[in-house]
Amino acid sequence: MEKVIVGISGGVDSAVAALLLKQKGYDVEGLFMRNWDSNINNDILGNPNSNLNICPQEQDYNDALELCNKLGIKLHRIDFIKEYWDYVFTYFLEELKKGYTPNPDLLCNRFIKFDLFIKEAEKLGADYIATGHYARIKDGKLLRAVDLNKDQTYFLADVRPQKFRNVLFPIGDYTKPEIRKIASENNLNVANKKDSTGICFIGERNYQKFIENYLKPNPGDIIDVETNTVIGKHNGLMNYTIGQRRNVGISGNTQRHYVCGKNVAKNILYVAFGEDNKYLLSDECIIENVNFISGLRPTFCTAKFRYRDTDHPVELNYLENGNIQVKYPGKAKAVTPGQACVLYLGEECLGCGFIKTVKKDATNLWYLQN
Repeated sequence: MEKVIVGISGGVDSAVAALLLKQKGYDVEGLFMRNWDSNINNDILGNPNSNLNICPQEQDYNDALELCNKLGIKLHRIDFIKEYWDYVFTYFLEELKKGYTPNPDLLCNRFIKFDLFIKEAEKLGADYIATGHYARIKDGKLLRAVDLNKDQTYFLADVRPQKFRNVLFPIGDYTKPEIRKIASENNLNVANKKDSTGICFIGERNYQKFIENYLKPNPGDIIDVETNTVIGKHNGLMNYTIGQRRNVGISGNTQRHYVCGKNVAKNILYVAFGEDNKYLLSDECIIENVNFISGLRPTFCTAKFRYRDTDHPVELNYLENGNIQVKYPGKAKAVTPGQACVLYLGEECLGCGFIKTVKKDATNLWYLQN
């Protein structure tokens, strides 16, 4: 009997993944990962603020344990707290300092879930590992999930291709309502548990207040890019992302201004009026640190510039330094340095690169980063 170690998170998706694998006759065991602990991260790793109760992981562990007891499978537990700090959270902070908008979920999948987790599973004798991701693997290809609304290939695009060799995604052929129904029909304790959203180590807390515990606020001017006038004060460029409208900090101004650029050297936040403003649109970007899951290197494909983004037809020009010039003449809104540009050819996820610079078609200027 082949052995599968399932990443059990305490949520409904990984719970049903374990159930489906057991029903198929696999020898199933669970492995719960603890990647964040506010007290340890702050006290041991050097941050003086130790009162950040961010992730309710103990409740998640209790839910995972109850689930595994019901399914009659063993649950292991492993701490990757320091590794998560070193490989994911430190990167997150360094990218914010550059004025970028990082996506730690991609790094977590690359360095933790599909590297350290696999190594731990191998120690437990695993033939395969499985997770509750909405994705599919067929003939060595990473494919979008059947439920396109829940598809998570965007977050898997930075995983190295060899790491998918012995990976199972049991729920990739199901829709979310079907997963909920299976959990309910089998009386799983997490059948109606709310999905986790946002960045795990921030949780439900105010983003800006959380970041202030790690990066010192550095106030500066907010400038209307069209009039070149100061219309407010920001409290640190790390608190803003391209396309953001809420909580920008323009007091007494009822107009809808959107963040359209940053100048890190001068500590300026640029905004423009209206969500369809030309300063939010771009037609070209450069991506770096490219990871290809597929062996294909197309000239034309589609790209997503953020999770839940629409597919944009793009042209790829492969540069000598390993970067890729991505052109999208149909234009895209709020393409943001630091985010992943994930490439697709039909159902197949080809891989990704991280957005380095963005060319604004309307101004013929590159992204106002420096």
